[in-house]
Amino acid sequence: MKIEARLFLWGTPFFVLAGVVYGYMTDWQEPVGYLGMPLVGGLVAMIGAYLALTARRIDARPEDNPNGNIEDAAGDQGVYAPWSWWPLAIAGSAAICFLGLAVGWWVFYIGFCAAVIALVGWVFEYSRGIHSH
Repeated sequence: MKIEARLFLWGTPFFVLAGVVYGYMTDWQEPVGYLGMPLVGGLVAMIGAYLALTARRIDARPEDNPNGNIEDAAGDQGVYAPWSWWPLAIAGSAAICFLGLAVGWWVFYIGFCAAVIALVGWVFEYSRGIHSH
């Protein structure tokens, strides 16, 4: 996680400096740019600080070893359900929600209801059927 923390923390001065340069180039007339870019720098700094603090608390990962091999990271990386249809249902309901923003709120409500059903199905996928535990 150390490289991720460095990547985000190095982005902080870039965004702050870009905001100052943008403000100077526009004669400080356009507030979204010269205020927004330093705020993005602040968000990047918060993510980098979180990753740096997390990297101190956990052991070094195989990715952090510059002399590491690919097989050092072998093993289970998480629990994934390759047969699951619920992510497709969530994506479809999100598409309906975005369509509702363009067409009308009534379409958005239909997409939102479908999204809630799909999300509950995805979360409780392992709670019923042959894969329950």
